[in-house]
Amino acid sequence: MKKATNSTPPTKTSAFLPNQVTFRVRYAETDAMGVVHHSRYLPWMELGRTEFLRQIGFSYRQCEEDGYFFPLIETSCRYHSPAKYDDLVTVETIIKDIRPPYIEFSYKITRETDGLLLVTGETKQVCINKEGALRREPLRRMEKLFRNFEKI
Repeated sequence: MKKATNSTPPTKTSAFLPNQVTFRVRYAETDAMGVVHHSRYLPWMELGRTEFLRQIGFSYRQCEEDGYFFPLIETSCRYHSPAKYDDLVTVETIIKDIRPPYIEFSYKITRETDGLLLVTGETKQVCINKEGALRREPLRRMEKLFRNFEKI
């Protein structure tokens, strides 16, 4: 983990179990050969991220209603093996780092039947208000939820 450049220490996530979401690959997500199109993995990561945050009690919807938004500012995706139509896939998501106003997630997408690694990826988001100004409050709230959830 990188050293913090401000006074807020990064959130430690190694002891926290990742969230997992499992679903079947839909026909509309594939090309003529039945292989998942590369663009579909980012929405799968979004699903993993949203469910992870819901698990710890953090609602994107409530944040947006409160006037806070989390645009992606970086993404990476490494393709290891293709997913195919009707595969059962699992998206495993963890928080890699929280350093308000930034949050980073890490993902591992596997085929459920045999555990084959399909994709690894990361995303970084920044918290802003409606005017586009950086905000730290929602991520500080998330850190508290995260710490409380770890104690359970």
